[in-house]
Amino acid sequence: MSFSVDGKTAIVTGAANGIGFAIARHLLDAGANVMFADMDEARLKEELSGEEDNPKVAYFAGDLREKLTLANLMSATIDAFDRLDILVNASREVAFVDPLEPLDEIVENQLQQNLMISLRLSQMAARQMTAQVEEGAPDGPVGAIINLSSIAARRTRPELLAFSVSTAALDQFTRSLAVALAPQRIRVNGVAFGSVMSSSLQATLKENPDYRADILAHTPLARIASAAEVSETVRYLASDGSGFMTGQILTVDGGRSLIDPVSTPAH
Repeated sequence: MSFSVDGKTAIVTGAANGIGFAIARHLLDAGANVMFADMDEARLKEELSGEEDNPKVAYFAGDLREKLTLANLMSATIDAFDRLDILVNASREVAFVDPLEPLDEIVENQLQQNLMISLRLSQMAARQMTAQVEEGAPDGPVGAIINLSSIAARRTRPELLAFSVSTAALDQFTRSLAVALAPQRIRVNGVAFGSVMSSSLQATLKENPDYRADILAHTPLARIASAAEVSETVRYLASDGSGFMTGQILTVDGGRSLIDPVSTPAH
């Protein structure tokens, strides 16, 4: 069974930097057509400098919290590549809170960013994937949707209350949509990760170098993952090699969630 994504078309949200960009770049290097989607147009242009003549690359900038923007993203993808096979919902945001202070606005914002963008875009993607199946085509994979989650969905850290709630909701959405789309042969899975050397973690470690030792001490594999390792997992879930997997949340955390006590910070 092949782990190839060569010739397939993918949308990756949150693709202007960090883990989202690493995933989009990895799929592109593996032969996929990739739509890089993000709110930060300047950063997209910077990261994709030199790719202007690459027919396998396109980008879309806009506020993905807006339904019309998501519809325009889908239209731009079909205009560029004629089809959609893979959706990677990598747009995410982490908010730190005081659980005893008013949280309505923060929780709503976290749900919009970490759940609702993925929910709305997944519904649109599923309709497109289903519509492009030709009548009489042989049975086989139709599409793959991968949601980026976090081990925070299953851990208890009060200052991450809003983020944890939104990622826990995303995990349940992943399982529910997997069952709903199974008859259409569209698979839906997630990747829950722990400490990954993203741009945000790099900034945190620069401000507080002690965090690195703390992370390593509470990670059995005693290191921080690279964005490439998350990207490899995403490519596996996007490929036909995972063709009998759906509704699963794969954990990529170096074993951290196996031993992590409540009091240990989760970076």
